[in-house]
Amino acid sequence: MSAQAPQGGSSPSPNSGRKNPRSGRLLRHADFERVYKQGRRHFSTHMTVFYLRRAAGEGLRVGFTVGRVLGGAVDRNRMKRRLRESVRLCRPVAGLAADVVINPKKSLRTVAFSDLLGEVSRAFELIAQKLAERPRNRE
Repeated sequence: MSAQAPQGGSSPSPNSGRKNPRSGRLLRHADFERVYKQGRRHFSTHMTVFYLRRAAGEGLRVGFTVGRVLGGAVDRNRMKRRLRESVRLCRPVAGLAADVVINPKKSLRTVAFSDLLGEVSRAFELIAQKLAERPRNRE
């Protein structure tokens, strides 16, 4: 056997060091409910994005809600995988302290991944802009 490089994507991608740590995910039902009830909404072509400001320095947390109405388990899991990867690639490095919940629309199943990346990136830009221009009411 000759010594070859291991198969399976051994070459690092530009964002290979950027992970999706547990602290960056929205996990508890109560957190999702708080974002829905107290937060704001951004509507785009393939998703609706809910967001709520967090205390400065707490960072960004992202969660996904994909209901049964969007398809079977295979379709829903594929949507979540695509969304997780697009968030991982477009995630703002620092400065955005918010809880974000992304609800995909049915059209997300067939959209090109590059379009999805652009839409997620625009959503994060808009959230950063809206939170920067609007001061916190409760401090």
